[in-house]
Amino acid sequence: MAQLTATRVLRPVGTAGKLFAFGLDVGRGLFRRPFQLREFLQQAWFIASVTIIPTALVAIPFGAVIALQVGGLIKQFGAQSFTGSASVLAVIQQAGPIATALLIAGAGGSAIAADLGARKIREELDAMMVLGIDPIQRLVVPRVLACMLVAVFLNGMVSVVGVAGGYVFNVVLQDGTPGAYLASFTALAQLPDLWIGMVKALVFGFIAAIVASYKGMSAGGGPKGVGDAVNESVVITFLLLFVVNFVLSTLYLQLVPPKTG
Repeated sequence: MAQLTATRVLRPVGTAGKLFAFGLDVGRGLFRRPFQLREFLQQAWFIASVTIIPTALVAIPFGAVIALQVGGLIKQFGAQSFTGSASVLAVIQQAGPIATALLIAGAGGSAIAADLGARKIREELDAMMVLGIDPIQRLVVPRVLACMLVAVFLNGMVSVVGVAGGYVFNVVLQDGTPGAYLASFTALAQLPDLWIGMVKALVFGFIAAIVASYKGMSAGGGPKGVGDAVNESVVITFLLLFVVNFVLSTLYLQLVPPKTG
């Protein structure tokens, strides 16, 4: 009984170690040649096609909610002139990368896990290894790079749409002035705020693709196992995203001094 309990307790540790080792194998595969350019372009197009419309639809209410919430809170302190900077920085630094990563993991990551899981139960991955083809270099590396590329572009789109939505809702619904909104943004925002958002999107895309590929290639037990792998990949990715976001945000606030108006 005690051994069974210890096994269950230590199982997540073993899974985390295997996931980390898988990530190192993928990192090593990034520098191996030949690079699978055709597979990379196909995966980038597929991930963009399944995520771009949901991302655009999510970005507008995301920016509006942040503008309303932040604007209302700042109004209570009598600092309405800083509504623009607070809303824009919240969208660029936090909301944009997280919304992008959630959609990449939910739409693109689940598709990657299902695809690799189906190949696994059909023993296609084993056949590739018998033929001397490394599945990580042939299948996983193009998908990881595609997720990272699409995540950066989607983050830019979410940021633009979210900032525009926040501007409209602040000016129309909260009686803000366009001049004050833009002036506060230019007074407090700085270029590293944009860089940290892009770095987060890049890292989140990498994590989503690594987790989805690992769970897909570890699937077993037939179609039900593939379904379980897809669900587990989404849940694990969400948990890792929030932890990594906390770490990156803390490092940024410690290393980059805020711009003073």
